[in-house]
Amino acid sequence: MLTALWRSLTLRDLAVHQWQDSSYLTRWVGWLHSWQRGSVLLPWGNELGVGLLSLLFVLAPFSTTSLIGYLLLAVAGLWLLLMVAERWHAWLTPIHVPVLLYWGISTIATAFSPVRAAAFEGWVKLTLYISLFAMMAQVLRSPRWRSWLIGVYLLTALVVSTYGLRQWFVGVDALATWVDPESPLAQTTRVYSYLGNPNLLAAYLVPAVAFSIAAIGVWQRWTLKLLALTMTIVNITCLLLTFSRGGWIGMVVVLGVLTLLFAYWRSWSLPLFWRTWAIPIALAVMVSVILAAVVIVDPLRDRVVSMFQGRQDSSNNFRINVWLAVIEMIRDHPLLGIGPGNDAFKKVYPLYAQARFAALSAYSIFLEVLVETGVLGLVGFLWLLLVTFNQAWRQVEELRVRAHPELPWLFATIATMLGMLAHGLVDTVWYRPQVAMLWWLTIALIACYSRLLGPPASQTDPSHHAIQADLALD
Repeated sequence: MLTALWRSLTLRDLAVHQWQDSSYLTRWVGWLHSWQRGSVLLPWGNELGVGLLSLLFVLAPFSTTSLIGYLLLAVAGLWLLLMVAERWHAWLTPIHVPVLLYWGISTIATAFSPVRAAAFEGWVKLTLYISLFAMMAQVLRSPRWRSWLIGVYLLTALVVSTYGLRQWFVGVDALATWVDPESPLAQTTRVYSYLGNPNLLAAYLVPAVAFSIAAIGVWQRWTLKLLALTMTIVNITCLLLTFSRGGWIGMVVVLGVLTLLFAYWRSWSLPLFWRTWAIPIALAVMVSVILAAVVIVDPLRDRVVSMFQGRQDSSNNFRINVWLAVIEMIRDHPLLGIGPGNDAFKKVYPLYAQARFAALSAYSIFLEVLVETGVLGLVGFLWLLLVTFNQAWRQVEELRVRAHPELPWLFATIATMLGMLAHGLVDTVWYRPQVAMLWWLTIALIACYSRLLGPPASQTDPSHHAIQADLALD
């Protein structure tokens, strides 16, 4: 019974393709297919989508929020156009179900928000992000485009990290009071590169660390492996120099998860001793290196110690006061919250804030979800995580058996999600589009691989041939 309940909760047995073919809700897919056949550009729809996504990821760290919003709107428009013009098969996955549920809960929360106009702005942003997810989940099913977009992000992150290192060596003025003036780190440079905030930069680089490490295993030519190694070193160094405690937590989680996954991947081919002790030894070495760095490097030690100083550290004290106010907001709006988006938060929070503690968000992603969409939204968000991680682990086991060359990309995706969630415990930089895009990229990548799971498709099923072509490209 428990097994059946688990399979139901994780949508393991959900026949999404059969539902897609028979549901009235999806009848509009391919509605204008005859028009698409006479179009000059639409037959190249996937390529146009990848080009637009590439432009978005290249410009995101250097652009204003307004420009990113226009590009997200263009992505959403193209996705909708392709959906009605192409007869896409097997486009729906189990991950799409909780994503749509969370969007639906957010829609209801917007309708009942005490600040409906501000919540509507947040709902529009969420809708654009979900459209971005839907586009990526469709066009990145091709292994070539998956590797292309990941490569675009990594090369862009390399430019961002390199400029951050330049700031460390040349020196740069802080744009805000990021360090307690009474702290030993008051005069320490915290790099922020093109993103304008060290915490935001750290959040942007957490996925870069994971994917650059994975690229060492995926990219075959030694020149590309050397490039991936360079990216890894530069990204880790720049992330450390942000002195973002949340970013450091995220990076440690990424490195730990990657260590476990790579050891699990290779353990089957090792002698008995190493199959037993490879993971404990790898973790012990990683922990030893981290502890040695904390003991030896003074600024690093001071920053780590500040995590455990409670209210004695100004940043900790600020977050504690914000969390207490947010808890009061949740008590007054428990079921559906105040509505999605930081605009709604900024409208309601002053009614609960203590003096001198203005805030733009809840400084915890789980509290933010709870205050914005209530208990219903939090349940939907947790269900999304459950389904996504269950799908990811099934994919790991499946691709490991097949000795799939893209398995490191999947490792990096899982590590990135856990690292971003760990960072999100104490910050809400997800609401910046440069970071939110990366979160939805990870969800989309796992959705891409979901098509390889489950029983073999029928030879008469058109989607079967698409899947086989995808595997052939692998």
